[in-house]
Formats: sequence, structure tokens, C-alpha cells
Amino acid sequence: MTTENPHWGTTLDAFLDEDGIREAAKTEAVTRVIAWQLSQEMERQGISKATLAEKMHTSRAQIDRILKAKGNITIETLQRAAALVGRELRLELV
Repeated sequence: MTTENPHWGTTLDAFLDEDGIREAAKTEAVTRVIAWQLSQEMERQGISKATLAEKMHTSRAQIDRILKAKGNITIETLQRAAALVGRELRLELV
């Protein structure tokens, strides 16, 4: 016989659903992972933020926003940045 643990709460998904923010949280998480992967690839190749900004015809501040996953970063912007470091951004419906 098992008893329920009074200290056991809901799952993270249930909590996010209750607050109505599950999709926004997932979007934020995916964007952060892509930004992290982009920064890792830049580091591996020795590409600076200034160099990427020049290649993208944008400012270094915009590159900072991309790499920090702040603001409204479009899929197009992430695709361009990925292409410039020799990678491909893939999206799929599952």
C-alpha cells in the first residue's frame, strides 16, 4: 500500500498548462537552445560576434540579442545566422 506524498506537486507541463503559458515556454526554450548551439558553433570556428554581425549586415547588438534569445527573433534570422556558420536550421511538425 502506498500513500501519496503530500510534498509531491503537479508536473511542469500541468503547471504551465494551468497558467496558459506552455506554448510560450516551449518556444522560449527552443529559441534558447538554438541560440546556444549557434554560439557553440561560433566558438568552435573562432567566429566573433562582430564578424557574424558584418556577415549578416546587422549590428553587434542584434547578434547579442540573437545569442541571448531576447526579443522577437524570427526563424529567418536564425536560418541566416545558421547558414553563415555553415549549419542548417531544421524545423518539423511532429
